[in-house]
Amino acid sequence: MTRRNNANDPARLGQRYSRTAFLPEAGNTVICHLDTAHPTHHAILAARSKMQALRGAQRFLFTPAASLHMTVFEGAIETRRTADAWPKDISRDAGIDHATAHVLERLAGFVPPPAFSVRIAGVAPTGLILQGAQEADEAVLRAWRDALIAPFGYRHDTHDLYVFHMTFGYPIDWLTDDEAPVWESALSEIHADLVRDAPVVPLKPPAFCSFADMTRFEELLVLRP
Repeated sequence: MTRRNNANDPARLGQRYSRTAFLPEAGNTVICHLDTAHPTHHAILAARSKMQALRGAQRFLFTPAASLHMTVFEGAIETRRTADAWPKDISRDAGIDHATAHVLERLAGFVPPPAFSVRIAGVAPTGLILQGAQEADEAVLRAWRDALIAPFGYRHDTHDLYVFHMTFGYPIDWLTDDEAPVWESALSEIHADLVRDAPVVPLKPPAFCSFADMTRFEELLVLRP
């Protein structure tokens, strides 16, 4: 994420967020919030704080700690109305609230796959890279995504390539060549600390949520296995 390797501004700058604040971009999604009732969540917050203290951290716009989550299935977003990202049963001109109500109704009879656990597979400048804690957990995670295609009414073109993650912040600028080695070293240390202190990431059950921007995700329906 260095300036040398990126000629253009970050992709979502000006749409999802400005250089100082998150912008309105309403939608819905299925996520697992970070479970703050579990003691190991403090290790996740500590990792976030360490990243915020690094030289060059001003090049990222960090999300509120209360919004931390792992996305299970990317829902409809008012700024993305393509065939592979909008419910096929409603008009692409429909309001996002209508799309959310439509999916919520279809989720009423949803039979969730089993529960799963996740671990931290890596740490990037934007946050945590996640995967199933065991091979079986990864398979269950993918089963959740496959099962949610029907109620949402679409399948993303990149459905099978999705990388699970927990975003800490979005880039508003690129790291300089001097800052990049500092981040590379620090992220390696943060990863090692997390593997030791949070071998399993504490997550709440998947929930269908609505949002107005990236600062808060309101749980409308918890999808308990």
